[in-house]
Amino acid sequence: MEELRKLEQVQRTLQYMESRGIITSSTTMSDLHSNRFLANFVLFLIQPCGELDMEKKCSLISEHIPKISATFLGEEFLWLSQEGVMKLETNSTGYQQNFVETTLQLSYDKKKDFCLLQSDYANMLMVGLDSMQHANSTLEDFCRSYFMFHGLDVSRPQSIFKYIPVLSFTESFIYQLDKMNEKLLQIQTSTDAVLGGKSKETTKQLFAEFPNDPFRSLLDLFKFKGLLTERIKEELKQGEEYWALERKLCCALTYKEEIHIEDVMKAIHLKSFDYRVLNLLLYQLRDEKVDELHMEFLSVSEFLVEVADDLFDYEDDVLENNFNILRMFVKMHGASTAPIVLAKYISEAEEKYDSLLKLLDPQLSLSYQGRCEEATMEGGKASGHPLGTWIIPNVIVDEELYRLKLSNDD
Repeated sequence: MEELRKLEQVQRTLQYMESRGIITSSTTMSDLHSNRFLANFVLFLIQPCGELDMEKKCSLISEHIPKISATFLGEEFLWLSQEGVMKLETNSTGYQQNFVETTLQLSYDKKKDFCLLQSDYANMLMVGLDSMQHANSTLEDFCRSYFMFHGLDVSRPQSIFKYIPVLSFTESFIYQLDKMNEKLLQIQTSTDAVLGGKSKETTKQLFAEFPNDPFRSLLDLFKFKGLLTERIKEELKQGEEYWALERKLCCALTYKEEIHIEDVMKAIHLKSFDYRVLNLLLYQLRDEKVDELHMEFLSVSEFLVEVADDLFDYEDDVLENNFNILRMFVKMHGASTAPIVLAKYISEAEEKYDSLLKLLDPQLSLSYQGRCEEATMEGGKASGHPLGTWIIPNVIVDEELYRLKLSNDD
């Protein structure tokens, strides 16, 4: 609720500043960023600070602002980030990002690019312990499910620790961005409920918080380490596209707008981009050529796993306003038809999965099927593929009512 209160303060400040002619209605992304910065600055100025009154604060600003240049701020940003103490304070979403725990060093002075790469560049890219801990389950699954496709024995420590630093850092970096994207969706849903309406302008400003070019620093690091390929760049680009599609589709549900099947199917296929990035990195780390049959087979398997996860997490995804293929199908086809249409897509994917499975090395095929059985039992998912039975949960027709009921129960 604290986040929503701060968001509401920013929106009221923007409206007040516009009514006084200080700012104009935002029409571009640059306008949105500028107006939000000014609103946050005004809110900062009115906060109590010892014995300083408003006149003294304005006097201090007038006296010292000419001394604070863009160069000074850039140097201060880099110095603080190197010290590991910088904190990006609350923005218009109320979303606080502690530099030690959730920092994404996503941009820096171009003039210093070469200098940073030649110095301790890796220290300029940070992921938090919390992100590493949460990303660890994905990393474990990747090692147990994908290492066999590289002829690596996951039970041998030397197979793990030789490659784990790069893989762990990459997955943790991606996890941080994914959580940021989901957080924006959750705040957007909660804000609509608190403010008593659905404002596209508020949503537009909120989503502007997601960083532009979020993988730039990670790509630079891969390049510096000699790991970057065009294919890895493309997969990360598709990751950005997935997050954009998630925001687009979930907002379409909120505002009861039309949803297109092309966007939904593209999103579900892009959702596993992190696994593909890790897999491509492993080929690079081992200096091996990509096996296209393995990549194609795993892509189909990833689709089925993502659908199974969506069915298992359906109620939670409705509550948190996350992308979920069943949510989208209910919107497009209705509550009674959605499960039937989804079952058709699952059946088609299973047929392709089975045909590709037969092309794999027999021992690899057996090992992978064994791993799928382990994962299904460990996860307790009745809808897990390829073993077990697909179970589609009861659909939620009125998502707003569902969220309201659960909030009242709490």
